[in-house]
Amino acid sequence: MRQSLQIVRRSIEGLGSYQSLALLAVPVSLVEPLKLVAVFVAGKGHWITGTVMIILAYAASLLVVERLFVIVKPKLLKLRWFARLWSWFIVQRSKLARRFAAREKTRSALFYGINRTRLQRNKRHA
Repeated sequence: MRQSLQIVRRSIEGLGSYQSLALLAVPVSLVEPLKLVAVFVAGKGHWITGTVMIILAYAASLLVVERLFVIVKPKLLKLRWFARLWSWFIVQRSKLARRFAAREKTRSALFYGINRTRLQRNKRHA
């Protein structure tokens, strides 16, 4: 089993850039619409079926698409337009992460500052 997976991985790594892109497009084009269908099914009142479908779609996305992307990413980065798009995405993700981290620090400081003030007031009135 392990040896056959290594053979498949080596054959995928041997593909060209656009072939890798096409290979990645196949599972993405199957999994992503399935997530929308699952939401539709849940919205029609079949929430257990919809929830199971969403879980399975996300599991397929994580287990297949993500692993396949890791394998073909070096080939995709050879495409100039993909490399620029990927760089832009990484920069935007970093900016967003910093923004949320700063917001969380502010919230924590405000929360603990307010609680400390309340505790001090309560001690004085007790």
